[in-house]
Amino acid sequence: MAVDEALLEALVAGLGQPTLRFYAWQPPTVSLGFFQPLDEGISLSEIAARGFGLVRRPSGGRAILHKDEVTYSVTVPEDLIPDGQSVMGSYRSISRGIEAGLALLGVGATLADRREMPRMRAAGLPTVCFAKAARCDMTVAGRKIVGSAQTRRRGVIMQHGSVPLTIDPAEHLAVMPGGGTDESSQHQLREAACGVADVVGRPVSYDELCAALAEGFAQRLGIELHPGPLTDWELARARELRDTKYATDEWNATPGKRQ
Repeated sequence: MAVDEALLEALVAGLGQPTLRFYAWQPPTVSLGFFQPLDEGISLSEIAARGFGLVRRPSGGRAILHKDEVTYSVTVPEDLIPDGQSVMGSYRSISRGIEAGLALLGVGATLADRREMPRMRAAGLPTVCFAKAARCDMTVAGRKIVGSAQTRRRGVIMQHGSVPLTIDPAEHLAVMPGGGTDESSQHQLREAACGVADVVGRPVSYDELCAALAEGFAQRLGIELHPGPLTDWELARARELRDTKYATDEWNATPGKRQ
């Protein structure tokens, strides 16, 4: 989370460039939405017992267990993408890259259809992000497969999201019990969400999914991607944000706290 915010700050300050980032989590971590109460169905004891982490995102939405997935972030000035000044317009533009990347793997995902959203939810699981599809999320065959959220600063968008390779309903509900952890709740989550491997019917590696998503962004958005490391400024700022913000109990326990 600190790196994502550092990339945002660098671009705002004129010290960075538009960036597509892929990453994974070690240890597996539950991330909370910016406004989400920590006591809203989150099991701190179970998170600790499993050796997982906990962090609050700078973006909205509900809790996600980041484990067997690719997490992406896009940091870009709003005037560089079609409809960038519109929240939903920018989601649509960025999602075209994700859609194209998943299509390369045989996954026909699209942004959630407003008419279908009422049935794309596990009503008894209010805490879990993947139990409900919002307009900014992507679905396949009525099941959520990508959860995304944004934050903006001075005309710069930072959108990030979770693209699960697999989803283990029992594990998700153990750390985010919300409405329950029983077989019925697990069935609800299984019906509401899926991972990429669940759709294609075979194991998909982290590297394979990253490569497909990168190619999808390049093709659909008509851009050329150049791999590269964080700049010295971005790395130093990320370390500072980690130590003073994202690794602190004050930030992680307090919803909607600006720093």
